[in-house]
Amino acid sequence: MSDGPSGPLLLTTNGFETYRLLDSGHGRKLERFGDTVLVRPEEQAIWTPRLPEREWEAADAAFTGDTDEEGAGRWRRKPGRPENWTCRHGPLTFCCKLTSFRHVGVFPEQEAHWRYMTERLTNRVHPKVLNLFAYTGLASLVAAEAGARVTHVDASRKAIAWARENQSLSGLEDRPIRWLTEDAPKFAAREVRRGNRYECILLDPPKYGRGPNGEIWDIFRDLPDLLRLCRDLLEPQHGTLILTAYAIRASFLSLEMMVREIFGGPTEAGELVLEEAGGRLLSTSLFVRRSGP
Repeated sequence: MSDGPSGPLLLTTNGFETYRLLDSGHGRKLERFGDTVLVRPEEQAIWTPRLPEREWEAADAAFTGDTDEEGAGRWRRKPGRPENWTCRHGPLTFCCKLTSFRHVGVFPEQEAHWRYMTERLTNRVHPKVLNLFAYTGLASLVAAEAGARVTHVDASRKAIAWARENQSLSGLEDRPIRWLTEDAPKFAAREVRRGNRYECILLDPPKYGRGPNGEIWDIFRDLPDLLRLCRDLLEPQHGTLILTAYAIRASFLSLEMMVREIFGGPTEAGELVLEEAGGRLLSTSLFVRRSGP
């Protein structure tokens, strides 16, 4: 195996049935989730919007970053527009919500990982998937729909409740998913001691975070040790690791070299990208994927 980089590889999502990136620029993005159009901040969009400003002003809600009393949380919402609504992706139905962190419960660029994971899990008999920092559970539901036994781990009880709501909306209550409010590194360490193995591990850590008992997470300090635990948990011959990182001062190359050092084997790395209707690309995050033969 060469020590050189494999990429960068751009994994592009041009939307799905209920999501579309309509425009971006001047530090913002204009998106459609179902029948709701949103304006959200986007530091990567340093260019000029293509659509006229009136189309941006017609959005149903905009994240303002201030604390006025209009709309939900830090959103300015048009009268009559809901705070919560549902969207679909294939057989899945999920709830979108206007949160105070500008997120709505789904990261559409992850659809590229969902496709890849489904391909890796197809034709395996009840593969085991571990989803760490799993948030609202769409990747867990994609894996469960593909026939996997899923362990979903997140430190937030609210996120777990939201994920279980998405499970119910999708009619997947009978699928084998363990919902655990846990600190990801502590849980992974216990799984190593138990001798458990997984065919696929999803890892989407925040830059900083807190566990349910006040544990402090710092991605630059703690990610290497967590990756070593994941190495010991991953099925050695055919296991798949999918690592995503948002909003950190690092490159895909830094992450790829770390994964290669810890795991060995073939890797691919680059950026997750959303494509606008006109073909312009918006980078959202860094990723590394490692799969056995």
